[in-house]
Amino acid sequence: MIVSSSYARAQQSIEPFAAKVGLPVHLDHRLTERTLSGSPINNWREIVRDSFGDLELRMPGGESAREVLDRGWAAITELLDGGHQLPIAVTHGNLLSLILNSLDSNFGYDGWESLSNPDVFALKEADDERLVFERVWSE
Repeated sequence: MIVSSSYARAQQSIEPFAAKVGLPVHLDHRLTERTLSGSPINNWREIVRDSFGDLELRMPGGESAREVLDRGWAAITELLDGGHQLPIAVTHGNLLSLILNSLDSNFGYDGWESLSNPDVFALKEADDERLVFERVWSE
């Protein structure tokens, strides 16, 4: 099962793989990138950095990190609980890095900055049943 953000760039990233394995790409708006602000802001990198420490930080017209995590985890949990053999979620950098940060606080702003495009992480269950991640491919 492949579930992707409805943004074209996410769909375009997974389409070659989906075609190769013969699976359709299902769209889920909960995997779209975070809306940082309702209007352009010059200090957007500072806002991204600060939001790893303050999940409630929100710019006018934007989403807080907590809101993004809630919708992102809802989509991922539904996918993981769906009984699929190899579920794949396709999303964007800020949402992905916030999810990874929620699993390991060491993956913060620097982790976000280190993301390549595209990048692939595997989620798996650790011995104590919590989810952990591993970077399995980057460009």
